Amino acid sequence: MEGTQTRRSSIAEKITESDSPINSSDPSSASDHSNESEGYSSPATRVVTNKSCIVPRSKRRGMFGQLALVPEIEDPRDYGRFIKYLITILVAAAGSTAPMASTILLPALSEVAVTLHSTQVVANLSVALYMLSLAMFPLWWSSISERKGRRAVYIISFFLFTISTVCCAISTNISMLVVFRIASGGAASSAQAVGAGTIADIWQVSERGKAMGWFYLGPLCGPLLGPILGGILTEEFGWKGTQWFLAFFGLVLFFGMLFCLPETLRIQDKPKDKPMELPDPSGDNLCAKEDETTQPPGLQRTITRASRRTLKKSKQWAKTTKIVLVDPLKSLLYLRFPPVLLTVIYASMTFGILYVLNVSLQTAYSHQPYSYSPLIVGLLFIPGSLGYITASLTGGRWSDSIMRRAAVKRRAAAGGDESTPLEYRPEDRIGINSWIAGIMFPCALICYGWIIEQGYYWAAPLPFTFTFGFGSMLVFGMTTTMLTEFVPGRASSAVAVNNFVRNILSCIGSALTEPIINAIGNGWLFTIIGILGLISLSVIWAMHRYGPKWRAEAHKYSFM
Repeated sequence: MEGTQTRRSSIAEKITESDSPINSSDPSSASDHSNESEGYSSPATRVVTNKSCIVPRSKRRGMFGQLALVPEIEDPRDYGRFIKYLITILVAAAGSTAPMASTILLPALSEVAVTLHSTQVVANLSVALYMLSLAMFPLWWSSISERKGRRAVYIISFFLFTISTVCCAISTNISMLVVFRIASGGAASSAQAVGAGTIADIWQVSERGKAMGWFYLGPLCGPLLGPILGGILTEEFGWKGTQWFLAFFGLVLFFGMLFCLPETLRIQDKPKDKPMELPDPSGDNLCAKEDETTQPPGLQRTITRASRRTLKKSKQWAKTTKIVLVDPLKSLLYLRFPPVLLTVIYASMTFGILYVLNVSLQTAYSHQPYSYSPLIVGLLFIPGSLGYITASLTGGRWSDSIMRRAAVKRRAAAGGDESTPLEYRPEDRIGINSWIAGIMFPCALICYGWIIEQGYYWAAPLPFTFTFGFGSMLVFGMTTTMLTEFVPGRASSAVAVNNFVRNILSCIGSALTEPIINAIGNGWLFTIIGILGLISLSVIWAMHRYGPKWRAEAHKYSFM
């Protein structure tokens, strides 16, 4: 890409083979560039970037930006590979926190019910309502991040997460635990939406699939690593050990964000707030002239100035209220855009199934005919985790290569040569990878359901949990990357909408799975879910069939 005039309203981004420097639209960029010969092009600087100038420490953006050891640069897409991978790994670790905390209590729910003098159903609320908080709060975190920057959101949210988790660890009754679990979930949920936005900030479109695969390794392995850690910690320290571990993990991430994460939100991507209209002094004078016959001039000037101050404060409060309460909900309008709606439905259904499978696995292996301890039950989540890791390491590169082949083929069909820029379209990521994943995970679920229903040998269902993990991870990585590309410059808000829908489904799935299993059994439950998964393949067909038409009509949507 060249220049600052990148068209953010366009969904299909064009990228040349030689990435030229992208200048910032920050008014201070000119002075920063002029300083390049005065020390900003040292060898140490070129380790960070060899294209954009480093922002002076005194001008860094973000909360406590001067404390960051990684310097802020004008365009974060120009960071060197080492810095990009460092930021990616850091936000992936942050992204793993919320889902890991959602499942780390699963092996300990029985102990929680006994220790806090409650029931198993009420103890389950600590998981179900936690998922509901993961659905709601990202709408606000993403809105704040796209106005005030990513760094402030990370620092504030992980400070609150650490405090809330400590309160969970010292809970004396089930009500206190549930309340602070909701608070900790709302705080940790920031990384799931803002993390994807950070990835979109620093990686070019042609490399974003691979980077998103690395990032999603955190959020998707979290739900599967949680029960393993939960089983070990519960065996050794009781259920409170899980919460102390999360508090320590949150504190480490807080300091990691404080010292290692620069501000990455590009200035041209920030929403432009319309300037607040103030009363026209000339208009006030006109009113004063009209009322001169009834009031003394001095008194009239006093009333006019007081009215102006009151009106100004009222408009400021109205603007603040709108930003805090209304603007985050505007993200839901993205669901009016068909490609976003279909992508969110497909990704959310797959994510909700993950939690249904987690509850089923924990319930089945904790009771007859297996009756395993919390530690053993936690270890049985390992095959699914391996599936996620395998797909995360391979799926992103696969998605990028499919997208590139489609762009090259389109250029050749248009008669272009090697010097013609490639046009990358979001729906190009849906290729043979999507069909394989879309068939793989529903079939794996059906097989798992009937094997666990019949109580076969303990290892028999585990290959199918691996298969589900591999197939569903392909779906998660592909759909999340597409969402960041359908709404350029608003990646965090688009992913927040995805989180909103998928975590509501996860909340419902976590609460209803056990009663449904008791009513119809694992076999029929996962048969129904598998059939719905196969029907959802129609989303892939629709994106290929109508994707170009929908993108051409994107201008009809005011929020785009």
